[in-house]
Amino acid sequence: MELTRRGFFKATALAFAGSMAYELSSQSKAFALDDADDWKLVNTEEYTNICCYCSGGCGVICSVRDGELINVEGDPDHVINEGCLCPKGAAMFQLRNVVDEKSGEIIHNPNRITTPLVRRPGGTEWEEISWDQAIEEIARHVKDTRDQNFIETEDGVTVNYTPAIGSLGGSQQNSEEEYLILKMMRSLGVVGIDNQARV
Repeated sequence: MELTRRGFFKATALAFAGSMAYELSSQSKAFALDDADDWKLVNTEEYTNICCYCSGGCGVICSVRDGELINVEGDPDHVINEGCLCPKGAAMFQLRNVVDEKSGEIIHNPNRITTPLVRRPGGTEWEEISWDQAIEEIARHVKDTRDQNFIETEDGVTVNYTPAIGSLGGSQQNSEEEYLILKMMRSLGVVGIDNQARV
């Protein structure tokens, strides 16, 4: 039998195809990835949330271990962003935690403000106050401003409004919260009402 160059290539291709068919049809061992201790999402609980930066309403997944925020990432099941986040949303983790430049460890953001601050009229320094005191002072300022600037009638027509107060709604609130804010502002007589989501 004479072996030609063409015959050699055919035999080689046939042998290769036969061995590949045998390898692909045979049973292979499945390799499962074991949980590694250094994987940052081991033993975490996931909670869905909404990004706090704009009115887009992108969904995020917050991974928590022992009450500590470990990771923030886009929610692939969310109808708006389908797992994607803009640069601001991707950096949302830094609102609470940052990476220490010296040690490389995740620490609480030292620049995060966690208590109300007030700067008194004529003052140059910010003063820490309690949440109860902040709510009480805000309510007192709103009441005093409304009482001093409330207009009941104009040209004999009942108008009941105050031009001295304005309301700017936040983009993180949902429609129901914005509805209640609008009702409260209207009950105070506020006409200057806008929403950050529109701005």
